[in-house]
Amino acid sequence: MDQKEKPSKFRTLFSFECFVTCFSRRMETREDLRSILPYLPLVMRSSSPFWPSQALETLRELGSARVNSGHHFFVAISKLRNALSLSSEPLAPSTSHGYALFFDEVMSREESRKWFQEVLPALGNLLLRLPSLLETHYQNPNPNIMAVDGEEDMLTTALRLLDSQQPGIVFLSQELIAALLACSLFCLFPVNERYLNHLPAINFDELFASLYDDYSRKQENKIWCIVHYFQRISSEMPMGVVSFERKVLPFENDSIHISYPDANFWSKSDIPLCKFEVHSSGLIEDQSSGAVEVDFANKYLGGGALGRGCVQEEIRFMVSPELIAGMLFLPAMADNEAIEIVGVERFSSYTGYASSFRFSGDYMDEREVDTLGRRKTRIAAIDALCSPGMRQYRAKFLLREINKAFCGFLNQCKYQPYKKILQENGCSSALFDAATSTSMESSEGKNPNHIIKNSQKNYHWMDQGNNIGVATGNWGCGAFGGDPEVKAIIQWLAASQALRPFIAYYTFGLEALQNLDKVAHWISSQRWTVGDLWNMLIEYSTSRLEGETNVGFLQWLLPSVYGHGAGMDL
Repeated sequence: MDQKEKPSKFRTLFSFECFVTCFSRRMETREDLRSILPYLPLVMRSSSPFWPSQALETLRELGSARVNSGHHFFVAISKLRNALSLSSEPLAPSTSHGYALFFDEVMSREESRKWFQEVLPALGNLLLRLPSLLETHYQNPNPNIMAVDGEEDMLTTALRLLDSQQPGIVFLSQELIAALLACSLFCLFPVNERYLNHLPAINFDELFASLYDDYSRKQENKIWCIVHYFQRISSEMPMGVVSFERKVLPFENDSIHISYPDANFWSKSDIPLCKFEVHSSGLIEDQSSGAVEVDFANKYLGGGALGRGCVQEEIRFMVSPELIAGMLFLPAMADNEAIEIVGVERFSSYTGYASSFRFSGDYMDEREVDTLGRRKTRIAAIDALCSPGMRQYRAKFLLREINKAFCGFLNQCKYQPYKKILQENGCSSALFDAATSTSMESSEGKNPNHIIKNSQKNYHWMDQGNNIGVATGNWGCGAFGGDPEVKAIIQWLAASQALRPFIAYYTFGLEALQNLDKVAHWISSQRWTVGDLWNMLIEYSTSRLEGETNVGFLQWLLPSVYGHGAGMDL
């Protein structure tokens, strides 16, 4: 189909042109709706996205399997970038060598042949369809839940910048994500404006350049995960949905969101502690309970995934590359923010960690799908203090860490029974009241279109009946330098306050946590509340700051487990 022709279906309901018009109008009064258009590789003509003619020619060349080497692949990339006037935004210096190294030398001859004859042509043809995929997206951002109820609802879930301090959600089809990630592989995203708006890098140039500059097996295997993803989606395109949400605990009370709790809130909380499960082996992403998986995140989502990084967050992004799509439109997280991603598919198996990381083959994701078309994989990205040293024991920074985790673990709909408690302790508790009314209307047989509309606005309601815990581990430790005992307790407190039924804690064999199970069992046997344990943590931290103790929290709390006196006996 010629790019100048607009499919007739886009002339109905809510075309891209209509979206742009409405978007511009809303921008005058809605700060949370910022256009993504300057950050996309397409250009606009008559309010419709399209590829310039030179880019079209190169994409068709790629689609017809006429590119047959890593060297020529990068030549095609350069042509595309020139067509999009990106020559003033240079790539990492060794990018061209990195593409040639991987596709011409690292890959076997048979693997290279399949890549250039099958996979790359499929990606070229996918990018040819990117303008129409975007039009379809803005016509109906999530066809599983949208009612034909006007532009306002469509704007609230469409692809846009989810700016700092602006809570919101974006739904993307896996097919659109695949096209966006192909743009990353071809290094087509403009970057200058990204740096100014605190957005992480999104093109793959640094990933390939660092392979050439400082060759390492971990870097090679990270690229293998990405290549495997493209091999999979080029043979069978997944048709599900992924949601990306910025969650915010406002510093000031408002009428919509639970605000940022203060120390008094935590000290007086009488919420009971949830169940605490300790796993000395296993991986967070392998848990089968459907729990929220914690991403030990950098404040810039993805961290070093597209650079030289290869620890917990980066590995998770490699085995589930759809996570990378969030880096396109989610600026850095502030202290009162978290990011929740639901629905990503896992494509790769792996072994090792950091320098020992290895791609170990295909992974077939068998997670169930929810009513919104998302896999039941929930990931909460929360960034801990980096290199905190002794300041991590100060009340100010303990509060920062527990509220960060609380923001990531919180499902506001489940907080309704505790509205009075929250109000009494200085925390705004305005809830999604429509979720309750939706449930009532459903039972009374009200208009289904109205129910669908409310469900779209309150999508968390659909998960209310699930027994969703938290799966986590040594968040903020390791390279970030946090105290693992303190961080474990902080996450337990946050999960409990967020009304999660359990926390599954993976210690990864860390020696400092070898007695975590025993101490957690003792704490649970005392029937302590969140406030009780928080106050003990504050007392310990004060003693640590004043030099009165230098042992870890678990030994300080229960020395008998460590053979150092009676203390608080089991």
